[in-house]
Amino acid sequence: MYNNKIMKFKIILVLTILFSISIVAGSLYTKKLVDELPSISNLENYTPSIVTRIFDRNERLITELFVERRVLVPLKDIPVDLQNAFLATEDNDFYEHWGISTKGILRAFVKNLLKGKVAQGGSTITQQLSKTIFLTAERTLTRKIKEVLLTIQLERQYTKEEILQLYINQIYFGAGGYGAESASRIYFGKSVRDLNLAECAMIAALPKAPNYYSPLRNPERATKRRALVLSRMRELGYITEEQEKEANEVPVPTEKHTQEQTSGHYFVEYLRILLEPKYGTNVLHKGGLTIYTTLDIKMQEAAEKALTEALDKFDQEHLSTFEKEGVEPKKVQGAIMAIDPKTGAIRVMVGGRDFKETKFNRAVQAKRQAGSSFKPFVYTAAIDTKQMTPATPLEDEQMVYLFDGTTWNLVSRKVSYIEVLAEKMTRDEVIDPMKIWYPVNYGGKYRGNVLLREALARSLNTCAIEVIDKIKPNTVIDYARKMGIKSPLTNTLSLALGSSDVTLQEMVSSFGTLASGGVRTEPYFITKVIDKDGKVLENNLPVEKEVLSPETSYVMTNLLQGVVKNGSGYAARQLGRPCAGKTGTSNDSVDAWFVGYTPQIVAGVWVGYDDRTSLGSKVTGGSLACPIWTTFMKEALKGYPTVDFTQPTNGIEWALIDPKTGLLALSKTPNAYLETFLEGTVPTMYCTQKNQYDEKVIAEEAEENEGY
Repeated sequence: MYNNKIMKFKIILVLTILFSISIVAGSLYTKKLVDELPSISNLENYTPSIVTRIFDRNERLITELFVERRVLVPLKDIPVDLQNAFLATEDNDFYEHWGISTKGILRAFVKNLLKGKVAQGGSTITQQLSKTIFLTAERTLTRKIKEVLLTIQLERQYTKEEILQLYINQIYFGAGGYGAESASRIYFGKSVRDLNLAECAMIAALPKAPNYYSPLRNPERATKRRALVLSRMRELGYITEEQEKEANEVPVPTEKHTQEQTSGHYFVEYLRILLEPKYGTNVLHKGGLTIYTTLDIKMQEAAEKALTEALDKFDQEHLSTFEKEGVEPKKVQGAIMAIDPKTGAIRVMVGGRDFKETKFNRAVQAKRQAGSSFKPFVYTAAIDTKQMTPATPLEDEQMVYLFDGTTWNLVSRKVSYIEVLAEKMTRDEVIDPMKIWYPVNYGGKYRGNVLLREALARSLNTCAIEVIDKIKPNTVIDYARKMGIKSPLTNTLSLALGSSDVTLQEMVSSFGTLASGGVRTEPYFITKVIDKDGKVLENNLPVEKEVLSPETSYVMTNLLQGVVKNGSGYAARQLGRPCAGKTGTSNDSVDAWFVGYTPQIVAGVWVGYDDRTSLGSKVTGGSLACPIWTTFMKEALKGYPTVDFTQPTNGIEWALIDPKTGLLALSKTPNAYLETFLEGTVPTMYCTQKNQYDEKVIAEEAEENEGY
């Protein structure tokens, strides 16, 4: 008997000790878990990943940058039907429990027991939120305990409304959508605040198994799941039986409504490259920025279409060339850039024909020889310094230059380089081939004496060399810099023929200086950046600087209009409105250019192969790039009024000119035309061709036209 009592005492003692140990161990374990929990106070600064939205100049959405596609909305903007749908489906005791629902756990336990498997969980909305934000998805007892502890803390620190708002904005709804706002846009193409009852039920039906119940994947399954949500809402008194019936009759969505980016890929990538160093990758892709840009998406789409169609056609036409040479056909590339000349705002940026194939942006990254499209810098310098006028006579003749070790010297204007070599050889003079230069015109034709206007319109190389030789390359470089060229430029006569590499953006911006009356505007692409809280992070305005007089700009514009009307830019006449521009073709037809403008838009087109293969001996900027420019501009300018370039109120004079001599013409001079001049540069002499007029008539008409 005594031994039995001793035995019972020992057992009770052991059990008491074990119980005490377990209590202590449990407390220590719980303390350890509590110490390991993330601080609930972090939720004060918690910002879920939010999409950055990028808009064009008319606030049309271009694209979204995101890791998780989410847009935050306050609870007041979330329909009551949607809130009730979540409560009915996920946690109908939400406003009654303290974070853990005893009813829910018991209900789930019974259902799971009856079905013999885990068919339903007992997690509350607060539990799901704590798990989603703070914990991993692992299924362990430790994680479950942490979840409960976090849930209790959340309920103590936040109101039910705050918890519900966080939950609705946090959870995943399938198809890449996080939060109810993104889900609403994806499935219904509208803001969450505009959802009807049927749509609210469909949204609330998704979180349990977003992919499984997705109406985009299985409409029938989604319809049944939505019906279950509506049934629960009716059972709990949130809706009537009639409302349930009407909502069930509405078809579920079967197409994704989210706007996927279809154009402007090069522009967005350019924007990303420039903004990431400023704001950081996390802020740009997760911070919910709103970025308003200068891009005009309609113009952008027109540019991409014009370029793609023209280059596809070019590839087809030149396919046989590659087949004859036995090499694999390659795709020609191209780029288009358009800027508002008054502000510098970038309206269009096409860096290639297919962003998926290559992200190399040929509008801003590629440097290519500009060819004759560089000549306007030469003539602008000559006009602005008043060393020449549009009526200055130039010699379009063969020319040969020899290098004496220091400078290039013109040795002949009448004979070919072969004849020069032959003459030197008769004197036993040896000439280094690298020290002889003989620029030629396209097609090898020469027209003798021409006026500067015709030389520019016909893009005569020898005349451009004559001009730069007179005013000096350094002068041309200074003007190119002032107008917007930033790339290195060679201090050589060949600069007049576009021998230096430049970018399309530089060329377009520089021509914009002429289009804006001599005011250079720095190209820019962002007007405003706003953070998720509505704070303006940057607000950009045009940066302007007057670098040319309005008068010089007007004279040059008038000359470049002549390129379109009577010269190499003839294809641009199809635009049907006043425009000015210049074609360009580099050596061996490697690059084809056209840069032109109206008073509203300045745009440039470049076409070429990335590996600098020739486009073909008959391909020029006028035949390839200019038609693309014209096609694009026709669409880009739809809705814009047809306006002419404005003449400055002072500083411009007009005079009737003889097209052969560049002198003042008389009334009977054949083909006389009106020419524009900077004030004080009009010719003072009259044409005196005796074979046309006697001296008396010349004198009389000269007196009559004295003040013309």
